[in-house]
Amino acid sequence: MHASSTLLAEPRPRGVTLRLVEPGEVAEPWHHDGIRSVTPDLTTLIERVQHGDQNAFAEIYDAVAPMVFAAVSRVLRDPAMSEEVTQEVFVEVWTHAARFDPEKASVSTWAVTIARRRAIDRVRKEQSQRNRVEQLAQRRPEVAPLTDDAVVTRIEGERVGRALADLPPDQREIIELAFIEGLSHSTIAERLGLPLGTVKGRVRGGLQRLSGAMGGAT
Repeated sequence: MHASSTLLAEPRPRGVTLRLVEPGEVAEPWHHDGIRSVTPDLTTLIERVQHGDQNAFAEIYDAVAPMVFAAVSRVLRDPAMSEEVTQEVFVEVWTHAARFDPEKASVSTWAVTIARRRAIDRVRKEQSQRNRVEQLAQRRPEVAPLTDDAVVTRIEGERVGRALADLPPDQREIIELAFIEGLSHSTIAERLGLPLGTVKGRVRGGLQRLSGAMGGAT
């Protein structure tokens, strides 16, 4: 070695070769020279992932994540949602690494294909949820409006109920059996153990009282 030669002693990355600087030559730092990055062998890495190698998975993530995120973002156009879907993609890459077929696609193409599919699925899911919300917002409880006849019937029913409550118990019971349950006078007489004439008399008396009460009600 030439006695006056100088050895570059600056820190260097792996793969950078040291060289001697001759007398009179200006030494340049190593980082002024071009550095070639080494692309990992993704096929070899995915084979390791298939056997549960987490370090290999981390290398695949570092290499492919930018492409996956870009593919998802082009579909979703929402950074937060794109990050979420990107994580889902790599969960699928990890859990279904055995499905990768190197004869059909490269690892990066396979991952990007998963990314696009998941992004489209997310768009459909979000749209479906929005549609359901809109349908619920437009839905109103269907209440049939009361017609004039229905209002009259309801009022009359309330008045009859109050009038019945004011009848003597013996008349009210027979009126309810006759006009609410629809029993004949003879059937009422048999059920209550009363003479038929008594039943008819109480019906007439009850109707007269009801007529008077209904006529005077407001």
